[in-house]
Amino acid sequence: MRALEIVGERWTLLVLREAFYGVRRFDLMLENVGCARNLLADRLATLVAHGVLAKTPYVDQGQRERFEYRLTEKGLALFPVIVSLMDWGDQWLRGEPPVRVLHRECGAAVHAELRCTEGHLVPSARQTEPRFTARRARA
Repeated sequence: MRALEIVGERWTLLVLREAFYGVRRFDLMLENVGCARNLLADRLATLVAHGVLAKTPYVDQGQRERFEYRLTEKGLALFPVIVSLMDWGDQWLRGEPPVRVLHRECGAAVHAELRCTEGHLVPSARQTEPRFTARRARA
């Protein structure tokens, strides 16, 4: 899958999680993600190259120019993926969820759900079927 070439690495998903939490600066991402500096630099470069993050310069008073990383529209479109993984972890892994995502307007918990283009809830993969395009031969 082409999408996994961009977001399929473990560290990449953690970087995206931090971006959705509002973390934009390299050093804080490094601290929160916990990977090696070169791995984080590589993941950020990949996300910038694919238009998921935008690299924006900033200068703190008395410091040299540095960069922060902001989600683009393309990056923001990955939010349901992150929430789905969080939902899965909350359901299947033991312990208290480390973070709850809440709707700003009402304070209720946010969860991901699948719907078809007609608006029907699709709660299980068993209620779907793949239809392959001409680009992919059936296995």
